[in-house]
Amino acid sequence: MPRPTPLNAAHRAFGARMVDFGGWDMPLHYGSQIDEHHAVRREAGMFDVSHMRVVDVRGAQAREFLRYAIANNVDKLRDPGKALYSCLLDRDGGVLDDLIVYYLRDDFYRVVVNAATADKDVAWLRQLAAARAPGLDIEERTDLAMLAVQGPQARAKAWEAFPEVHAATQSLKPFNGVMLTCAEREWFVARTGYTGEDGFELMVPADEAQRVWSALSAIGVRPCGLGARDTLRLEAGLNLYGQDMDERVSPLESGLAWTVDLTADRDFVGRDAVLKTKPLRQLAGLLLLDAGGVLRAHQRVETTAGDGEITSGTFAPTLGKSIALARLPESVPVGDIVHVVVRDKRLAARVVKPPFARNGRALVS
Repeated sequence: MPRPTPLNAAHRAFGARMVDFGGWDMPLHYGSQIDEHHAVRREAGMFDVSHMRVVDVRGAQAREFLRYAIANNVDKLRDPGKALYSCLLDRDGGVLDDLIVYYLRDDFYRVVVNAATADKDVAWLRQLAAARAPGLDIEERTDLAMLAVQGPQARAKAWEAFPEVHAATQSLKPFNGVMLTCAEREWFVARTGYTGEDGFELMVPADEAQRVWSALSAIGVRPCGLGARDTLRLEAGLNLYGQDMDERVSPLESGLAWTVDLTADRDFVGRDAVLKTKPLRQLAGLLLLDAGGVLRAHQRVETTAGDGEITSGTFAPTLGKSIALARLPESVPVGDIVHVVVRDKRLAARVVKPPFARNGRALVS
């Protein structure tokens, strides 16, 4: 049986269509995936992301350990609450996961990893710590739930529902988070998300989750499911682990070179392998030009430099067109016309640079 999040009863009460998502019982939509998508682009929507794993890393060696364990450099984090996006690599330079690290103190970092890879990620971090930082405490925060409130009205709605959040976050910059007390309970609120819109991710005690969900719903924040989350993140040009990247592919071929810091004088897991990699492929965006199909993962892409493959594809509600991320030969330039094999047809598509949409509007046409 798939595992329930602390919000499972709320999803069912709202009439969600539930599906097994990586071993979790999660809402796909609450009636209309398209309406949920537009609610986030135009107003405010909320997602249950409690299936993701919050991991606290504590100890005197925390900074030095994370300098080695992840591909981006935590030395960039100097102000409490600042967040860093990074890949977690294996020794061969493949992507084990993508994650966010929040700096709270030199001896305290909060890491958020993907649900499907969480057990593997934590085991890997503990294996590395046993060899390099044996006194480090790596704690899985299964006592927390996580909700994402996203959209141009998201922060205002969160402030309306929870005045304590307003006082602590009114000057919070994007990609930062803060610990605060709300109703005498400890919350962590981050100005991050996975939709290309502004908003908050709320990490709250699990037994508070349903109260938080109900309070947001009562002031018009629309519940949204996995379907809208996927179309929103693809419009925003954001990778999905297991489709656009995995441990078989270098981050240099997954549009993630910017998350691998090779400038600092430090060793990190996978560094030698990344340095030896000569990228032959790139992750690029595609905008479908021809009618007659929708771009989907694993469709073949024909280019003048050789074949590629779509990694993620969908119909994009904000654009009214089909879009995709595709792994193409490295030499294919933005602006080229390529052809995607959709069933028995070859459909023309233009190579574009993601994102496709952000901050409520289309960026390509």
